[in-house]
Amino acid sequence: MHIHNFSKQNTILNTFVSEMRDVSIQKDSMRFRRNIERIGEILGYELSKKLSYKPTTIKTPLGVCEIEKIDNDIVLCSILRAGVPLHDGLLNYFDKAENAFISAYRHHKEKPESFEIIVEYLACPSLENKTLILADPMLATGQSMVATFEALKPFGTPKNIHLVSVIAAQEGIDFIENHFDKDTHLWVATVDEKLNEKGYIVPGLGDAGDLAFGEKLQQ
Repeated sequence: MHIHNFSKQNTILNTFVSEMRDVSIQKDSMRFRRNIERIGEILGYELSKKLSYKPTTIKTPLGVCEIEKIDNDIVLCSILRAGVPLHDGLLNYFDKAENAFISAYRHHKEKPESFEIIVEYLACPSLENKTLILADPMLATGQSMVATFEALKPFGTPKNIHLVSVIAAQEGIDFIENHFDKDTHLWVATVDEKLNEKGYIVPGLGDAGDLAFGEKLQQ
């Protein structure tokens, strides 16, 4: 797997990540969502450098010019609900992409640290021979990303796959490396050191879905 970890570079991306982590700033839900969206835009721009391009002739008011334009058929898939702002950021740059949405959540068993990933809702176009961008802001254990990919398989075989996250744990990266093709690209703003006993990223930022959209009732 090709891993692109942008925390190793000094860029404005670090500012957006720091605001998402800061307990005094992250309480502003609108700002939190906007920071995820902006990170999606930056990662989408970097991702675009690995896509295929073809020469295109453009007519201007004063003549014509040649320009290279993206030649990929892109399907952008996000995991609900925390993935929505990240999806918006990517869609701001890949505005002609087809879209897919999937609901995947942790179902905790008897012990808080024991859970399984439940997939309930899925809407997806054909993925056959297309470029799949799979977005989930928090790559913790990696199980949600893998479960989502397994659920998408009946829709066809993508030509190439890009995974996009804001924060990842190294354990989650190690897990998905065993379930995705070696040519898969992972684009992540930063990688944290570990997971706690409940499988949440440390230092992380908390529950991205709750911070973006409000706390949910537990069933």
